[in-house]
Amino acid sequence: MSEIYVSTDVETDGPIPGPHSMLSLASAAFLAGGKLQDTFTVNLETLPGAAGHPDTMDWWQTQPEAWAASRENLRKPQDAMREYLAWIKGLPGKPVFVGYPVVFDFMFVQWYLHSFAGESPFSFVGLDIKTYAMAVLKTDFRAVYKSSMPRHWFDANLKHTHLALDDAIEQGVLFCNILAENLKKE
Repeated sequence: MSEIYVSTDVETDGPIPGPHSMLSLASAAFLAGGKLQDTFTVNLETLPGAAGHPDTMDWWQTQPEAWAASRENLRKPQDAMREYLAWIKGLPGKPVFVGYPVVFDFMFVQWYLHSFAGESPFSFVGLDIKTYAMAVLKTDFRAVYKSSMPRHWFDANLKHTHLALDDAIEQGVLFCNILAENLKKE
């Protein structure tokens, strides 16, 4: 079974799951050649007893449109995560979690999948776009920023909006372009 790259972005109200909630989850599934196969997006109700972190909530004050969008059509986490799990399992390939930064998004998605759906099809691995770019560019990790990456890796029509689906697609296109360039080198 071939791999399918599941570029995922989450919006949250704090730095870790449990004390804080995942507000939005979106994934865009890409084939290695860069073809977008399918997307999934959902906004979630906050966790009982959880609260927004003051620093994160201050940041949300600077993103009123994205905040408002993340609070529309809210779903219970258990319903949303079961639906997300079924969506992943229905993809045409073995799913590979892709994130930027992977440690943040993966942490929330894994916690929510295990807590509300009882399993994760991603196992315990995720691919970090920044780390992959570091390897392709043959540079130090801390020298890699989106602003230091080659412009042809980006689609100028895609912007980072802090709307989870927009960002998942933007990051997925970035990853697929890096992957294509790296595979050309072989």
